[in-house]
Amino acid sequence: MAKKIQSIKGFYDVAPERQKLWRYFEATVLSVLDQYHYQEIGLPMVEPTDLFVSGVGTQTDIVEKEMYSWIDPLNEDSLTLRPEGTAGCVRAVIEGSLTYNGPTKLFYRGPMFRHENVQKGRQRQFHQIGVEAFGLSDASSDAEQILLLSRLWKALGLTNITLELNSIGDPADREAYRKVLIAYFEDNKAVLDEDAQRRLYDNPLRILDSKNPSMQDMLNSAPKLRESISAEAHTHFDSLCQILDNHGVPYKLNDRLVRGLDYYNRTVYEWVTKDLGSQGTVAGGGRYDYLVEKLGGATTPACGFAIGIERIILLLESKALDGWMNPDIYIVNLGDEARSKALMIAESLRDHHYNIAVNMEGASFKSQMKKADKSHANIAFIIGEDEVAKNCIQIKLLRQEESQVSVEDKDVLTHLTSMIN
Repeated sequence: MAKKIQSIKGFYDVAPERQKLWRYFEATVLSVLDQYHYQEIGLPMVEPTDLFVSGVGTQTDIVEKEMYSWIDPLNEDSLTLRPEGTAGCVRAVIEGSLTYNGPTKLFYRGPMFRHENVQKGRQRQFHQIGVEAFGLSDASSDAEQILLLSRLWKALGLTNITLELNSIGDPADREAYRKVLIAYFEDNKAVLDEDAQRRLYDNPLRILDSKNPSMQDMLNSAPKLRESISAEAHTHFDSLCQILDNHGVPYKLNDRLVRGLDYYNRTVYEWVTKDLGSQGTVAGGGRYDYLVEKLGGATTPACGFAIGIERIILLLESKALDGWMNPDIYIVNLGDEARSKALMIAESLRDHHYNIAVNMEGASFKSQMKKADKSHANIAFIIGEDEVAKNCIQIKLLRQEESQVSVEDKDVLTHLTSMIN
């Protein structure tokens, strides 16, 4: 027997039943994005490594240890499977001059890749919907994206998701705060774990993200960045909070929220849930007004967010999807002539946009009826030798007793329309 080949650790298949949840999520989020007039852009999965080194930051976990990178033997280029989407989207905006005629609102979707520890809600190939707005500096653009996410959670029926919000100011604010924070951590160096000590002088803000229980009291007492940001950054943040208050979107101010990527400034936020254990962030984003210029474009304010699709799917698994993707009609057929007729009827009804499942197995009547019921269709068509001979079919409502009627072939569509209406 040949050796069985299995998938790579952290890379996985999505079985058909679970794929229904993906399609439900994607249909819902695409509908909401249309409401906010975001346009889809397709982005490559492979980019120059320097794009992420320059854009994401050399002191981030992503660049330090998580990227899948290699040297292309054809031309010695250093290439990387994209670990996140914003840097690639910015490159595309610059390369395609997509803000030439003014602000643009884009979204993208697809797999991302990070070589990290695998656990529930965290894989090495994972999928995101990313949303980016370019050329808009006002706090209302930050707010609109948060409102979009709030609307999406409602559309999906997800209730146990909360918004955490912070402002990290502008680069000058953070540079001044960085010195204050380093001094504070130096005074508490005995409490810092190995990872925090490694970050102390390179990226001290990331220490605030630590989940180490022994460091929490010290971190909670650390100086607050939001208390030392500029008046302009304060005004921007206050305006954002006021808009969210006006729309009744609840939020929690989190002084330790800094996000894990170097390109953010001012607004940062995460939507979190307690239903997924340690991997509780389902979406996150903020403002990155300096990234376009840093990657070679003109000065362009921007903001965006990404949704972790796998984590949303985990939340949706416990929800009933009210017939999502179930067939409208399941056709039971007995014999070759009956199956031929079943296919003819199915194609005719598909012309009228009905979702039809035809049993193709040649199983017994009892077995086919069980599969009709299991399909969650509300209606079964039954075709046997008698129905072929008499040019009719039996129509049965699967969720009601004593509901089977015989209908002539020519009247099937009319009868079906009257039943549904």
